[in-house]
Amino acid sequence: MQGNTISGMRVAILVSDGFEQAEFTEPKKALEQAGAKVTVIAPKGGQVQGMNHDTKADMFPVDMTLDQANPDEFEGLVLPGGALNADFIRMQPKAREFVQKFDQNKRPIAAICHAPWLLVSAGVAKGRTLTSYFTIQDDLRNAGSTWEDKEMVRDRNLVTSRSPQDLPAFDSAMVSLFSEYKQQKANVITA
Repeated sequence: MQGNTISGMRVAILVSDGFEQAEFTEPKKALEQAGAKVTVIAPKGGQVQGMNHDTKADMFPVDMTLDQANPDEFEGLVLPGGALNADFIRMQPKAREFVQKFDQNKRPIAAICHAPWLLVSAGVAKGRTLTSYFTIQDDLRNAGSTWEDKEMVRDRNLVTSRSPQDLPAFDSAMVSLFSEYKQQKANVITA
């Protein structure tokens, strides 16, 4: 049953070089298995470099650059972690605008590990309850968030998790959040 809950849903994964590979591949796989159409978006075209902690890992193709991407064309957003990726992507104005547009329209966002840094830089963390990799908890608190040390925290349209060890809980909560959004959208259209 859950396999069809997000069938055809357009989901963006926003990354740059240096993302934590498992935090990209596992959510992407979970989304595709549930029927979503996933688009990999990066600041530059070509390929992006994954990391296994501090070791370079595989290369992955970019489907679309940030300049080409229109947030209105997507219904879900995934933000993988990795310190290098998260620190770089949060400084991209188009990435911040992407997140702001999603949050303003109450569309679902799933962010793991260091990725909540982008939520801070986009100005959407204030007043929210979030989790993240433990080393950035002060940044989230200083941005006005309540930080919790849990494998997954859900706050309205946001799902956050701490690290690759939390991926089973993160993936499940992400698919559930995206499914709820799709169902609510369908209910509005048919009402």
